[in-house]
Amino acid sequence: MEQATHHRVVVPRRGGPELLEVVEEELPEPRAGEVRVKMLAAGVSAYDLMVRSGRFPGFPRVPFTPGVDIVGVVDKLGEGVATVEPGQRVAGGPSLAGGGYAEFVCRSASELVPVPPGVDPAQAVCLATNYLTAHVALHQTASVHSGQRILVHGAAGGVGTALLELGKLAGLELYGTASKHNHELVSALGATPIDYRTEDFVERIRRLTGDGVDAVFDPIGGARQLWRSYRALRNGGRLVWFRVAATSKAGMRVIPLSLLTRFGLTLIPDGKRAPMPPMPGGMLRQRWRRCSIRWQPARSSRSWRNAYRWLRPLVPTSCSSAADTLARWLSLPAHSPLGPPLSLC
Repeated sequence: MEQATHHRVVVPRRGGPELLEVVEEELPEPRAGEVRVKMLAAGVSAYDLMVRSGRFPGFPRVPFTPGVDIVGVVDKLGEGVATVEPGQRVAGGPSLAGGGYAEFVCRSASELVPVPPGVDPAQAVCLATNYLTAHVALHQTASVHSGQRILVHGAAGGVGTALLELGKLAGLELYGTASKHNHELVSALGATPIDYRTEDFVERIRRLTGDGVDAVFDPIGGARQLWRSYRALRNGGRLVWFRVAATSKAGMRVIPLSLLTRFGLTLIPDGKRAPMPPMPGGMLRQRWRRCSIRWQPARSSRSWRNAYRWLRPLVPTSCSSAADTLARWLSLPAHSPLGPPLSLC
């Protein structure tokens, strides 16, 4: 009997996208507690690009298959799995192990959540890491509350737009840095856009607010960038640094310099803080396991980012204040440009 095979994309060595290879191999078999998923879509994230190009030396080891976020159909169940059924559409993420760039992938059943029928897999897959990163950064790391001001760097990116959308639902006053050609998108998401190429965002924030913002979300990194973000804070503000996009231009030295700068900022006795957000492999993954995806068609085709945002924690609300908060955010008014409210019964 002929052995069943499938294809997956492999990074044989660090470098550009031209190095990607497609290999054929035996179909993976799910172990106990795992599910084999037939892939429909895999996310392409900044993390995938960074590990492929070698900006995280030695991690993961080559060869490896990228793809931390997945959407697919349950193909086969491992021993002891009863939470999903064959043929059911599911999403998985975030998983630093990757593996999503394949025809089939095996994931732990605890990392999969159901996706409603009719949802575009390419849109649903974008939900996992971006919106969970934004949720954790906003409400666990920065602990923002209604009426506060935030500044989001990279406001037109995946996590940036998620921060703006969730921030708007939370009643925050929003500001975002972006290139000029992205200002229309940033404005549509409810934020005041700032052109980081031509404007000093520290001075602009001071002019707009008087005394600064309550939280800055910085995915750029670098000593100068973090220091300037810190200066944009008002007394008692929080600087949340969660990525190192600056490595694309300045190289790996940005990472130790960023760490040293952040440590130095924590020593300044001015009431401001620079907390580190939970890493994807820890609290972020636990939060994902407690969520399901809900779908509401977007009223505007301006951006796929306006086409999905619905999370519903499955734990009882008495067990999770975050579940209560998220449920309130998702009860949008009927006139909202993001669409009508959803019933969270």
